[in-house]
Amino acid sequence: MTTSVLKRDWRIPAAVGLAVVMLAFALQLHAHWPVFIQWCLATQITLHRYLVMYLLQLNNHQYSGGVWLLAGAFIYGVLHAIGPGHGKFIVTTYLSTHQESQLASRVVPFIGSLMQGVSAILFVFILAVGMNLASGDLSESRWYIEKISAVLIGSFGTYVIWQTLKSLRPKRLRIRSAIPLHNHADDCGCGHHGVGVDVAHADWKTRAGIVIAIGARPCSGAIMILLFSNALGIVTWGIAAVMVMALGTALSILGLSLAVRYARERTVAWFGEDSTHIRWLVPAVKILGGALIVLFAVILFLTVIPISANGDYIAAGC
Repeated sequence: MTTSVLKRDWRIPAAVGLAVVMLAFALQLHAHWPVFIQWCLATQITLHRYLVMYLLQLNNHQYSGGVWLLAGAFIYGVLHAIGPGHGKFIVTTYLSTHQESQLASRVVPFIGSLMQGVSAILFVFILAVGMNLASGDLSESRWYIEKISAVLIGSFGTYVIWQTLKSLRPKRLRIRSAIPLHNHADDCGCGHHGVGVDVAHADWKTRAGIVIAIGARPCSGAIMILLFSNALGIVTWGIAAVMVMALGTALSILGLSLAVRYARERTVAWFGEDSTHIRWLVPAVKILGGALIVLFAVILFLTVIPISANGDYIAAGC
């Protein structure tokens, strides 16, 4: 029995064992999911109240409250990334099913997370300041925006599926593809063979779709901070707090994206990079990832927070 055969023999039971562990973890997470959600909501409400208190301190010329406001906003952003959210799901699903360059896997999720802060600022200043909408109207506008963002997320998942199916179609000039452009070894890293081919065909449309899918849905906590700071007349502090909050979220999402990319590389190296063995698996995983994004978008669309006549900040316990 050759070494390569022995190497493949232990991979099968190892993969089965890993699948069993992941299934057990998923079952435990599902069993404790309601408790986890309640903890996230309670923590979010507590942080909301602290941030409002720091804004009131600033309004009373207690400028030490500004330092605590920025620190609290950063912590809120980091903790916001720990809880359940669409950004983490999109990043995890996409990077685990697509081979991305190291630069793109860092920059794209980071910019997408920062865009959440920008979208919250645009939401408040266009609707609350520019159009002078009341609290109930703002809640209705937020409801529509979250519905639209869910549609955008679903559109991105559909685009991933369509691109994968498109890549499976028979290509013209296939004979030319068999002629190497240059002499290279299997580990040269040029991206023209095996699973690395995704990097060569990665386009700006897919990456822009990730940024839009993440950033189009503004954070409710950021909207609340901006509304309170606008009411108190300290808008500059509100904008600073929102962007620091977005920075905390972006750094957490960045760490997650690097971890997912590393796990994908290790998994591919573990099972081998021979395209003849995984050629059928890569498109299947991409289609599954796109389908999961679409399913997640449907859940987001159906579970948007209802419109509150008194304003969303009342419903959030602030």
